[in-house]
Amino acid sequence: MPPKFKRHLNDDEVTGSVKSERRNLLEEDSDEEEDFFLRGPSGPRFGPRNDKIRHVQNQVDEVIDVMQENITKVIERGERLDDLQNKSESLSDNATAFSNRAKQLRRQMWWRGCKMKAIIALVAVVLLLVIIVPIVLKYHT
Repeated sequence: MPPKFKRHLNDDEVTGSVKSERRNLLEEDSDEEEDFFLRGPSGPRFGPRNDKIRHVQNQVDEVIDVMQENITKVIERGERLDDLQNKSESLSDNATAFSNRAKQLRRQMWWRGCKMKAIIALVAVVLLLVIIVPIVLKYHT
């Protein structure tokens, strides 16, 4: 016996318990008790109690079946939630990409509009110069 367990017991108590345990193990027990513990209750001796045990066992089996179904449903629900989360993340990523692309397109269209306005203004200035310069030169000379 390890020393940490012996420090609270004296040697007589330890050896006495070992001897009494050996005596208990070597004594002959009835075969009925061994059969009961090794094989469980059997035969007509346990008729009414056996019915109760069987009834309780049936209830336990039903509860086990219900719990297994519940666990299966929870697992399926978890899988569906994972799928839903993946889809929502994908949708969020797509929305962000769409927003960024919309900003780029808006800038491009603004620059395109500015270029068109500048071209129109330049054409107008050139037309005015073409019209005004000959008139000014005609009157100036």
